[in-house]
Amino acid sequence: MNLDLSTLTLDSNAASQRIREVVHHTPLQYNLHLSEKYGADIYLKREDLQAVRSYKIRGAFNKISSLDQEELEKGVVCASAGNHAQGVALSCKKLGIRGVIFMPGPTPRQKITQTEMWGNGQIEIVLTGDTFDDCQKAALSYTQENEMTFIPPFDDEKIIEGQGTVAVEILDELPEVEVIIVPIGGGGLSSGISYHIKRHAPGVKCYGVEPEGAASMQAALQAGEPLELERINKFVDGAAVKKVGLLNFQISSQLLDNVKSVPEGKVCTTILELYNKDAIVAEPAGALSIAALDFHREEIKGKKVVCVVSGGNNDIDRMSEIKELSLLYEGFKHYFIVRFPQRPGALRLLVTEVLGPKDDITRFEYIKKTERERGPALIGIELNHPNDYISFIERLKTYKFDFIELNKDQTLFEYLV
Repeated sequence: MNLDLSTLTLDSNAASQRIREVVHHTPLQYNLHLSEKYGADIYLKREDLQAVRSYKIRGAFNKISSLDQEELEKGVVCASAGNHAQGVALSCKKLGIRGVIFMPGPTPRQKITQTEMWGNGQIEIVLTGDTFDDCQKAALSYTQENEMTFIPPFDDEKIIEGQGTVAVEILDELPEVEVIIVPIGGGGLSSGISYHIKRHAPGVKCYGVEPEGAASMQAALQAGEPLELERINKFVDGAAVKKVGLLNFQISSQLLDNVKSVPEGKVCTTILELYNKDAIVAEPAGALSIAALDFHREEIKGKKVVCVVSGGNNDIDRMSEIKELSLLYEGFKHYFIVRFPQRPGALRLLVTEVLGPKDDITRFEYIKKTERERGPALIGIELNHPNDYISFIERLKTYKFDFIELNKDQTLFEYLV
């Protein structure tokens, strides 16, 4: 299924000129603490500082502004519950054209409001279907019935060309760059960046990174073609895609130097570190490239590295979940089902003898609805240090507590926690 890349006519340099009145030339910032940590010169390409707080405006505006006058007059349609919707909305506002944006019914109100704000009267939002697939099906039907133009999120030459303008700016500011790490969802950004880089700076390595629970590009690489994953973890919502685009795969499979996945918990740790150390608010997909540094530690040592921070649309309501997932991944937090020994003072024994002096019980609830005190309890423990875990387990066994480690049983963990 290899595509002859010489047949493509993607020109991100021309796209940069086309979009420059609307799209910000975002900062490329040297990051001191990451550079010291990894023994490399680490720069962050701050796409979270775009007007719509993600790179998606690049591809959306490049695609829409490339339409002919008749197509513009008829208007455009897209299906999205996130950054692509906002990019299309702002493009419609800037070009003064009509846009119809389909979103799934459960889309959070905050995302709807943001999209309405960027569209500023030029767009109509249609909420339909329970899933994105249902939503996109309705959007495609509407597009055909009304003879409008559908603006896909990633699998399109003009979209890819627009996303590649990120690479144009990187080379302009840091021509000596040696490694670029790019997040992958549907593959528009990775194909756009790798296509431009390999034509203008072929010695630069391009590493792709996916969330572990939605590694659709790696699945496509193994199969030799895009295939739909049966199930994905949607936490890294900006990159949680069941199936990468065909054109994106054909480009990325030939031009990316490797693709790795990062656990969702590691992404959460990175989000918190970016916020606490650099005051950067990154969405999960935006933190992917920085989270991947640990997995490229040896390859990047002593080199000039750019991590693309692809977006910053992170809902503040998610921060408690982000902290929880980080603590679980780092080994601070553990959940157990504990059946207490049938003797007086068993709970007190757990608190005084099993828990360390700086450990904490963060959750406690009896599972049974009747005779609760005699049944098992769901207990969440936050340790002072991850290395304390082994001794904590040994004390549970010493004092004859019957327990199940939920962190090691994904099915029970998802059901109970």
